[in-house]
Amino acid sequence: MKVKKMKAKLLILSILVTVLAACSKDKFTTKPQLKFKSVNVTELNQGDVLEFKLQVTDKEGDIQDSIWFQRISKVCKGEGANELSDVPSPYAMPKFDSRADVNGEITMTFSYNSIGTGYPSLGGCGFRADTSVFRFWIRDNAQHVSDTISSPPITFLK
Repeated sequence: MKVKKMKAKLLILSILVTVLAACSKDKFTTKPQLKFKSVNVTELNQGDVLEFKLQVTDKEGDIQDSIWFQRISKVCKGEGANELSDVPSPYAMPKFDSRADVNGEITMTFSYNSIGTGYPSLGGCGFRADTSVFRFWIRDNAQHVSDTISSPPITFLK
């Protein structure tokens, strides 16, 4: 009889722990949360478009301040046409009606050595191929900053 009561208590305790763990994963936080979802290509030829998809959540929904990106070049550090390498660049977030518990997707689009696409152009590395990693973070209106996330390595071909 005592064994059955003990098993029942352990079962109830394990169910309670499981429910609490599952609930805590889905909670929105005051600090914006940013996750890397995908990139359309990992090797680019000149003229190609590079598109990053990021997942963002925020408890207050006040993520309209800015999104930052940084290109970390493995080949040419801040040289010539690749002057944006290693320098963090802010972009204004689009204006939208803020609401609590925002869960959305952000798309960051760039072109590789191409003008007239309507997207910011990422330069190359002179006459050499380059590999870069991109880092992203968000700052909300209350100046809370998300953790920094990174892309997989992206190769810029010549």
